Amino acid sequence: MESGDTNEGAKFKDSKFKQEIHSKVIRAGKRTYFFDVKSTRNDEYYLTITESKKRFGENGKYSYEKHKIFLYREDFTKFIESLQEVVDFIHGKQPEEIREDVEAQADTEEVAEEEEVSVKDYTNVEFEDI
Repeated sequence: MESGDTNEGAKFKDSKFKQEIHSKVIRAGKRTYFFDVKSTRNDEYYLTITESKKRFGENGKYSYEKHKIFLYREDFTKFIESLQEVVDFIHGKQPEEIREDVEAQADTEEVAEEEEVSVKDYTNVEFEDI
């Protein structure tokens, strides 16, 4: 098993890599966010949040700039409460035209995600099968 595998429940205590249990990827414009649940050697779960952004160098080559946050179980409640508080503050204080632009963009992204899901769930049925 490679370090990037996300099979739930697999345990490799002798591995030099932290065990990944579950992952969620969010693509947001030029950035990609990764929410990864990992396991310590003591089988305690924690969360890493990684922001990845593609950067182009002067030589035409690109690299990825990454920033990572480690969040441990004992801090989840405080983190979630504080995040919700600042998001609510932003929503309440943001000028109306910016809120409308952000909401319209979010609606467009939701429709695109729904269309993507429906395409994946499509079943080809031939009339002869009925």
